[in-house]
Parts: sequence; structure tokens; C-alpha cells
Amino acid sequence: MSTARPDEDAERATPDALLHTRTGTEVAPEDVVLAAGRDVTPASLEWARRKIETEGAAALDKLLP
Repeated sequence: MSTARPDEDAERATPDALLHTRTGTEVAPEDVVLAAGRDVTPASLEWARRKIETEGAAALDKLLP
């Protein structure tokens, strides 16, 4: 049985600045579509391509926590 208080667990959480959503690889349209919770269709892939053109790799970062 743990004797830790719940607020102590929050203090051990990873800071946002250390969390990463990508591994440094190129962002694929399929990644953006899936991160947005959409089905992979020709229309959604085209939407993702435009989003990547406009926002770059941040297109994926903005969709993930």
C-alpha cells in the first residue's frame, strides 16, 4: 500500500517542455489525418497535405497533446 499523497504524484509528472510528439522524422499526411481522428480517404489526405504545406511539421504537433 502506497503512503504517497496524490499531490506528490503531480509533482513527479513530466514537464510539458520535455514532452515531444514527434521523433524528428518527416510528417506524413497519414499521420496528420489519424491524429485528427479522421478516416484516411483521398479527401482527408488532401486536407492533410494542405495543412502540412501551410504549417509544416507543426501541423501534427498542434493536433497532439
